[in-house]
Amino acid sequence: MTDLLTAFLRDEMMRAVPRQAHDIARLLAEAPGTIAILFYGSNLRTGSAEGVLDFYVLQDGPPERGLWPRAGYREVSIAGQTVRAKIATMRLATFAKAAAAQTLDTTIWTRFVQPCALVWARDAAAGERVIAAVAAAAVSAARFAAALGPETGAPRDYWAALFAETYAAEFRVESAGRSATIVAHDPQRYDALLPLAWTAAGIAFDVDAGELRPRIGSAQRASVLRGWRARRLAGKPLNLVRLVRAAFTFDGAARYGAWKIERHTGVPVRLTPWRERHPILAAPGVFWRVWRARSRTA
Repeated sequence: MTDLLTAFLRDEMMRAVPRQAHDIARLLAEAPGTIAILFYGSNLRTGSAEGVLDFYVLQDGPPERGLWPRAGYREVSIAGQTVRAKIATMRLATFAKAAAAQTLDTTIWTRFVQPCALVWARDAAAGERVIAAVAAAAVSAARFAAALGPETGAPRDYWAALFAETYAAEFRVESAGRSATIVAHDPQRYDALLPLAWTAAGIAFDVDAGELRPRIGSAQRASVLRGWRARRLAGKPLNLVRLVRAAFTFDGAARYGAWKIERHTGVPVRLTPWRERHPILAAPGVFWRVWRARSRTA
């Protein structure tokens, strides 16, 4: 039955995406050691190339030590259009471990139980390794959903309970209700995914009038909840450390910040070589100029 989950996700991951996503992926694939590239996020859902396209670049090698992924931002001119991309880079071995919940991290299996597209792979074998990792993310998420969700409910009730818990365990800039909208974007997809993932996880369940009841004993539920409590305790500290690290290592941070500021305030930010080299030191002066510009037009 695991094959049914893999087939479901393989079909989904081969979906059509904006042409610009493939163009960016081919450029990103030029980095040495790149195995595969995943495209995800709101632009995958809408089919638009506006805003910022989100990618995960998966590379060869043993699991990283320390923090991951590395983050970056690029602007590329394609057919006269500026296409913006936010890029997370990590090794596939690390990605697979995190997807299978073999680390305290929750971000990988939480993000990739949601839809994604495999927009580039080095070869067919590499593509299948990535699909298997995404299937493991679905299994990990479904196992926690069985313990964190209601005793009986519709599939979307279990997913909603899971996403509410994972959002609460991380630092999020979105509103508290954002987690509920994840399932609302495609409820039929999540209805179909949960029984496939539970079956792959070895969790038996009963079905009655469209509602599911996972058959997990009290000992199994307690074990899963202990694992979740450890991840919940580690979630915010781990996210905070990553945010601090990203502030100093985010490749293209100044250009990304300038675009975000202009998009949200309408005030253009002139990038100088010094600002590009020292985005953190430049930030107070930039924000002061933006505030003054907005004050004059208010």
